[in-house]
Amino acid sequence: MDHAEAHAMAFGDAIVTNIIVSASTHQDKEESLHKGERMMHNREQQKQSEFYKTLGETIKGYDEVMLFGPTDAKAELLNILKADNRFSKIKFETVKAEKMTENQEQAFVKAHFSKT
Repeated sequence: MDHAEAHAMAFGDAIVTNIIVSASTHQDKEESLHKGERMMHNREQQKQSEFYKTLGETIKGYDEVMLFGPTDAKAELLNILKADNRFSKIKFETVKAEKMTENQEQAFVKAHFSKT
């Protein structure tokens, strides 16, 4: 995951990937820059919050969740989820990982959850 996109993968007999994309776009940022830095920052925070909320809704039914990716987005999401009691029974783990193809992501998830 990063700040723009997350691949939610359900590990079972087969790995099913659900791609969740943030509503924030480069064009939004450029338009907001013309209107002022403060407005751009507020709008960016709102869209990021919506993105994390969508991710939370996606993972709320799982017992164990691994958040991985190249940016700090995984730690930001983890902090938000840990502050919410609805996620208190979920075991979370964060792993620093480089950007991967979908096949590499699936192999990474499979290797991680096969050994646990």
